[in-house]
Amino acid sequence: MANTPSAKKAARKIARRTATNQARRSRMRTFLRKVEEAIASGDQSAANEALKVAQPEIMRAASKGVLHANTASRKVSRLNARIKALSA
Repeated sequence: MANTPSAKKAARKIARRTATNQARRSRMRTFLRKVEEAIASGDQSAANEALKVAQPEIMRAASKGVLHANTASRKVSRLNARIKALSA
């Protein structure tokens, strides 16, 4: 348990940040799941629309520090490739 006032404040800040980051991560995963479901259904246009909505959310998570920037780019790239493969 934190003893000093600064340690107590740090613990409060960490708890706030953790809650915010969990919400951001959860929101991002929800958008990712919608894209995954559209890909699984085989509907390319629906998958494209879902990705258009999900991409800014993924990049926002990266800019806020929830994800590494390269991880976010990789996720978007791989989803794009999978959607493109639906037409083949």
